[in-house]
Amino acid sequence: MFEISPWKPIRELTSLRKEMDNLWENFFGGTELMPFEGEWVPSIDVSETDDSITVKAEIPGIDPKDIQISLSGNLLTIKGEKKEETEEKKKNYLRKETRYGAFSRTIRLPVVADADKIEAKYKKGILNIVLPKKEEEKPKQIEIKAE
Repeated sequence: MFEISPWKPIRELTSLRKEMDNLWENFFGGTELMPFEGEWVPSIDVSETDDSITVKAEIPGIDPKDIQISLSGNLLTIKGEKKEETEEKKKNYLRKETRYGAFSRTIRLPVVADADKIEAKYKKGILNIVLPKKEEEKPKQIEIKAE
């Protein structure tokens, strides 16, 4: 027997948006679409030196244990959840602009990073990730043996 479940258009729109992000990213090589109105994603800065790439993400008010960082090829993903504080029963908000909930941000790096040497630190609401560049493999000379 089939189970009837309510239609949730937001879930479908979010799924569609992720697909569009993937298409956009693949076509333009790293440019992301802006999030939907109401969706929360951390702001980031990406900088490069001769030796490394640095990613700084503004994620205030979150426990670092609620953040996950992963690297797959040259795609760095930061995801986590900013949990809402328990509200006091007698508090009536006149304005509430703080965003809560799950977030995910994927950044295409211009080079491949050395995954074994990545360092991540969280201080005063800023997540700082330093990704050392992987040394390029040098061409190997192959000796030809004459017979």
